[in-house]
Amino acid sequence: MELQQSPALNYAPVVPAAATDRIVETSIPARLDALPWSGFHTRVVLALGITWILDGLEVTLAGALSGALKQSPSLHFSNLDLGIANSAYLAGAVLGALGFGWLTDRIGRKKLFFITLALYLSATAATALSWDVASYALFRFLTGAGIGGEYTAINSTIQELVPARYRGWTDLVINGSFWIGAAMGAVAAIVLLDPAVIGPDLGWRLAYLIGATLGLVVLLMRMWIPESPRWLMIHGRPDEAHAIVDEIERSVTGHCQDTGEGRFPKIRLRMRDHTPIAEVVHTLFSVYRQRALVGLALMSAQAFFYNAIFFTFALVLTDFYGISADHVGWYLLPFAAGNFLGPLLLGRLFDTLGRRTMIMFTYGASGVLLALSGYLFSIGVLSAQGQTIAWMVIFFFASPAASAAYLTVSETFPLEVRALAIAVFYAVGTGIGGVIGPALFGALIDTGSRTSVFAGYLLGAVLMIAAAIVAWRYAVAAERKSLEHIARPLAFME
Repeated sequence: MELQQSPALNYAPVVPAAATDRIVETSIPARLDALPWSGFHTRVVLALGITWILDGLEVTLAGALSGALKQSPSLHFSNLDLGIANSAYLAGAVLGALGFGWLTDRIGRKKLFFITLALYLSATAATALSWDVASYALFRFLTGAGIGGEYTAINSTIQELVPARYRGWTDLVINGSFWIGAAMGAVAAIVLLDPAVIGPDLGWRLAYLIGATLGLVVLLMRMWIPESPRWLMIHGRPDEAHAIVDEIERSVTGHCQDTGEGRFPKIRLRMRDHTPIAEVVHTLFSVYRQRALVGLALMSAQAFFYNAIFFTFALVLTDFYGISADHVGWYLLPFAAGNFLGPLLLGRLFDTLGRRTMIMFTYGASGVLLALSGYLFSIGVLSAQGQTIAWMVIFFFASPAASAAYLTVSETFPLEVRALAIAVFYAVGTGIGGVIGPALFGALIDTGSRTSVFAGYLLGAVLMIAAAIVAWRYAVAAERKSLEHIARPLAFME
């Protein structure tokens, strides 16, 4: 897409036409991409990225608390019960992503921040009060819906506020911060599941209240996050959009950037109130069919790989290695460290070597290593410590791979459908890979057969290697490019 060079104005006057046929000329995308990294961007990352910390906390607690829930005097969960409850969480995330993703594109990113966070807070607190399998599964479902909605609004906003040359690394590190939450959940589990400290039926309930407490802090942090100027511009609010960008520039450089002499390329947009669902479907599955298939392959593979293994992490340690439930947290800490270090250390390469190369490499390496470690597990040569080290190495590569899936689906579709695109591919991918995975692995572990579990690992490995091949052949080289160059807005006018 060629961006149009224009005179010095920030945006042209609105063309006198019907309210839904207004045209605006803007340099907002170029101005945002030209900014250096600053305290503003750091604050955005902290306020929005904490979503993944909360999700990491949630998922880790669900895994680490498995043993405690099985031993709970009031619940007495089986492995199948735990698998069903974990699948309910993921099913909630799928439906929440779809519903809230549609709303995010329609009413804006910022409003959804608070709606989804409020749902997460209330449902997490309610989980602590669960009295049977059905109530626990219901509250986990609602918690997942809140987190799924968060994914769409947060990923969209981060993509639209962070300069293009930092977008890959930033997105991967933010998604990788899931494992900071995982480490927090592991430490919490170590303390709260210690029978010498807290009773067995109270510790897991207090653990879930940690997430609700953190969420209250996030509410305050998000008060100052602005609405996406790119979203405002297309949705008929150019004055607000330019005021926000002016304020961002002043906070970053101390003054507004000089837009004179055609310094920033401009684009012309036809403003709209919303995007009809028929146009959304046509855009995702006809105009960008190849990108849709890439997103589906990446999201499905990583969802099965991650959720199947991580949700049953504690069960493998307790059932096959004899690790007590109150010690599982110690094994989660190095596992979480490998998962966070992967995006942190490899993330820069996604902006330098490029998306296709790094996605292919990380997906492929994850699949090969899982197959190898699965074989070693099946023949019984790994100790609990050896198994943890193997997982740590595998997920050093799998973590940036999974984060790259979110990066791919959030940057390769037009702004008007970005949030819903994230939701659709997250929902379909998680529905195929994530909801099935935990229940399948729970059943495989219940057989007590290492060979059966190995078969599940092989399935995950094959999916990751297949996704690596798809990415190498069809993924978009989006590194260091403006979002509007990667996929021009539907509202774009020549």
